[in-house]
Amino acid sequence: MLASWYDEQGPATAVLRVGELPDPEPGPGEVRVRVTVSGVNPGDTKKRRGWLGSSMPYPRVIPHSDAAGVIDAVGGGVDARRAGQRVWVYGAQSYRPFGTAAQYTVVPEDLAVPLPDHLGDELGASLGIPGITAHRTVFSDGPVDGRTVLVHGVLGGVGSLAAQLARWGGATVLATVRRGDDLDRVDPAVVSHAVALDSADPAAAIRTYAPEGVDRIIEVALSDNADLDTAVAAADAVIAAYATRADRTEIPFWPLLFNNVTLRLLGSDDFPAEARRQAARDLTAAAAVGALTVDVGDRYPLENIAKAHDRVDAGGRGRVLVTIPQ
Repeated sequence: MLASWYDEQGPATAVLRVGELPDPEPGPGEVRVRVTVSGVNPGDTKKRRGWLGSSMPYPRVIPHSDAAGVIDAVGGGVDARRAGQRVWVYGAQSYRPFGTAAQYTVVPEDLAVPLPDHLGDELGASLGIPGITAHRTVFSDGPVDGRTVLVHGVLGGVGSLAAQLARWGGATVLATVRRGDDLDRVDPAVVSHAVALDSADPAAAIRTYAPEGVDRIIEVALSDNADLDTAVAAADAVIAAYATRADRTEIPFWPLLFNNVTLRLLGSDDFPAEARRQAARDLTAAAAVGALTVDVGDRYPLENIAKAHDRVDAGGRGRVLVTIPQ
């Protein structure tokens, strides 16, 4: 099969290789997916770079955890009727060496989720890490029907899906963007009110729309927003943080304590298995009824995977995808 891999960590152009590797074979309880589109996440590029001093977990790594494709072979104990099924894949390179940047990937069968025929591969390849993280931020502390949810970074990969899932779940969604110039990019069908963080008093603006405070806060930059979150959190609110800018993040401890706020930290590789399965079910159901869309940015052929990684490392708008030759 044609695949990309690295045998050492470092810059994308220095360590990523593209060439032929043996076709993998599914073992018991596994399926093999012929990949059409592979999704690139910041976590993929951080593993490749050795972020925070992480080392190579395996002698060789095929990167990427997310994909869409078609099951073309099944292992023992798997229903043979799954062969030929369109699927979206998550967790392929989570605690596993060989991910989706290849013509074939082998995963436990529950990591290959049926993809309804009317949904495109690009959406399917965008539901894994960002979708499951978004689901966990919104629903880890129970239903949000009738609640007010504040989503920071609503134009980002996780933030946009979190807002859509919260709306699908019956919440009133408020959101923030970095700059006032970005406000016109927020979907009013999903977000009731959006506030720019560069405005004069974003906390007062949020309180205008939620006088009693917000019940859930989806947080992409806890180190930046801790004071703002404290100012707008309702009693017994939950701050669900999946990222921060400072490794040692300070929080206003006593105001949060007196307001009985829960701070939940979420690392996508280690979500409970049942939480991941429920997220997969809900993401598929929401996508099937048109409640989820993804802003796809740049697409790269597999031979240009290093450019895709550099694009993710540089930041920017939209989901980055790698198309796999068939």
